Amino acid sequence: MLERFRTAKAGEIRALEALAAQKAMPAPFTGARAAFGAALQQPGLSAICEYKRASPSKGEIEMALSPEEVARQYQEGGASALSVLTEEVYFKGDLAFLDRMTFTGLPLLRKDFIFHPLQVARTAATPASALLLIVRMFSDAGLLRELLDMTHALGMEAVVEVFDEKDLEMAREVGSRIIQVNNRNLDTLQTDLAICGRLVQDRSIAEVWIAASGISTPEDRLHVAALGYDAMLVGTALMQGGAPKRALQTLLA
Repeated sequence: MLERFRTAKAGEIRALEALAAQKAMPAPFTGARAAFGAALQQPGLSAICEYKRASPSKGEIEMALSPEEVARQYQEGGASALSVLTEEVYFKGDLAFLDRMTFTGLPLLRKDFIFHPLQVARTAATPASALLLIVRMFSDAGLLRELLDMTHALGMEAVVEVFDEKDLEMAREVGSRIIQVNNRNLDTLQTDLAICGRLVQDRSIAEVWIAASGISTPEDRLHVAALGYDAMLVGTALMQGGAPKRALQTLLA
């Protein structure tokens, strides 16, 4: 699955390489970026709410609601941060969504398949507070460390996603501060909250931990909170049905 996503990003990377060769890359964003990690370290389980129009496992989820409308509903519903899917082929996203959702003042996470330095540089030209780095996208720690350091140097934070103990070991090897545990099996696309239950046993108090995928009910939320997570990332359960604010309030009830 991740190789399919890597292939889908090839055109984007070629376009960025052409811009870089012409010295025409967009300049870094000069405005203030809301602190992402700090927003998740509040009492209780913080909610990172995702603007997710489609996915490989669900197909089209909700294509009618604009980024602005969903951002407003999430803000009113109690979101601590926003996750913005920008991958175009499988998730129907767009990098421009980040600019369109910044009016809330909430921290923005660029959720995409990022594995090239120019993708980090391009993200820095947006108001994103953080970007996603998936350990499985890297064959060794060297490039992951390079992109993590580059992200920090450009004034952003990195959410480093892991699927198992081996991923977690590499995430820590490069000095990751924000760990996101994905409960999805990449082969079957099924989710299992036992994954976040298993990996959190090894958490460090100095790290921020996020549980992602498979959280859709108040019972799921309470389970994740009891495990000691700082935040949950929820997308499909909030977007499907076309009423993100109501779905978020139900989840947080």
